[in-house]
Amino acid sequence: MTKHWADDQFAAADAAGAKVLAFEPRATAARYFADSGRVEVELSNGCAFAFPARMVEGLSTASDADLAAISIIGVGFGLEWEALDVQITVTGLMAGVFGTERYMAELARRAGRSRSPAKAAAARANGTKGGRPRKVALS
Repeated sequence: MTKHWADDQFAAADAAGAKVLAFEPRATAARYFADSGRVEVELSNGCAFAFPARMVEGLSTASDADLAAISIIGVGFGLEWEALDVQITVTGLMAGVFGTERYMAELARRAGRSRSPAKAAAARANGTKGGRPRKVALS
């Protein structure tokens, strides 16, 4: 039997895949905690991390029961909520990426916005002091 030109490529791909499986952290367990609203992920390297489940695109209005139905996909490289049709990568979550580029831009735009009574009271208190200081031009 003669060796095909693709055999070398397959061997190289297998070696690269084995290296990724050996060194890149993958999820070994994932659990949703309703009391904190967080998902905790245990990794193959012994580390763990948690993130607020409702920050993930597609999960903001999900029920606690739906959020608890989490599964690991792709040999541990992703998490899935099948009933909600939401999948996200573990490496993305560890980097703080909770959805598409458009979703993340909207999340950043809304960050810090609040209409709480405490924020309104603080703004009024600052206003009685003359408001925001004027910018001083440096020469």
